[in-house]
Amino acid sequence: MNASVAIQTLPKAENDEELIRIVDEVIDYIKSTGLNYYVGPFETAIEGDYDELMDIVKECQHIAIRAGAPSVSAYIKVTYKPEGDVLTIEKKVTKHHQQQGE
Repeated sequence: MNASVAIQTLPKAENDEELIRIVDEVIDYIKSTGLNYYVGPFETAIEGDYDELMDIVKECQHIAIRAGAPSVSAYIKVTYKPEGDVLTIEKKVTKHHQQQGE
């Protein structure tokens, strides 16, 4: 795994319910890729091969438009290490998450 991306898809929508519906379609697509991902409150992180991730980022915009958004913006962060592995989502966040009851 030589790359990770964080994508925040921001479709134009008439109301919050419509915005959530469109973003949910984008997240469903990300889930369908079979790659490791993490949905956060502002963005979704995905791990994998750099070229594959760039294609996924592009497709997320198309999905939002097909879902009914008249326009879409995105904020994207990319970590890429052509020779080696990048830090995993697990290594970055697991220690900061509490289990229920703690």
